[in-house]
Amino acid sequence: MSDPSAEAENLPRHVAIIMDGNGRWAQRRGLPRIEGHRRGVRSVREAVETCADLGLEQLTLYCLSSENWKRPESELRRLLNLLEQFLVEERATIMRQGLRFATIGRREGLTDGVLREIDRTVELTRDNSKMRLCLALNYGARSEIADAARAIARRVAAGELSPDDVDEELFADHLYTSGMPDPDLLIRTAGEMRISNYLLWQISYSEIWVTEKCWPEFREPDLKDALHAYAARDRRFGGLSPQ
Repeated sequence: MSDPSAEAENLPRHVAIIMDGNGRWAQRRGLPRIEGHRRGVRSVREAVETCADLGLEQLTLYCLSSENWKRPESELRRLLNLLEQFLVEERATIMRQGLRFATIGRREGLTDGVLREIDRTVELTRDNSKMRLCLALNYGARSEIADAARAIARRVAAGELSPDDVDEELFADHLYTSGMPDPDLLIRTAGEMRISNYLLWQISYSEIWVTEKCWPEFREPDLKDALHAYAARDRRFGGLSPQ
């Protein structure tokens, strides 16, 4: 494995990660599922630190999907408590690293404590100038696209827009990710070969890298393997290679 820092010109601007396998990792070891989520926090820290050190523009982590509400209430409650704890405990590190904090997804369903810590961290990091750390919370790409279509339809009905004004750029401006670059690289852990309703619009031309390792096992060398694989790929965006 080579160090992707030596190939800085080929690094992605934006990496998105589906952090899968926390529960399976714990169950294989006879531990409660929530313990897998707790251990996964260490992987989050390493991924954030590595991406920030390499100078990436954005890292987006899939923390809670809109489909996750189907899980047992007790697990969801522990997940939300863990998220609130993470936001409080990591805030000083986020500030020290100069990161900008953001979230995407619907706020409905998140606890008052989680929303309070999200808003506080967003406000405190607003003027930071380094990598944007974005958490996808209560996020579903189909819901995002539906919300964007609904917002545009309201503007058309109000006479602010003509149907002919609606193009890809305007639609993207109404997504949760408005103002953010599309991911160049999508990483998924735990070996699953699916997108799971994550950033469906934004990953149209993203490179995809999958590892069999569950998220609590994912460490800096694994992330650098993914970045090295990305740097070696020929991204044509529907065109032909110069050679």
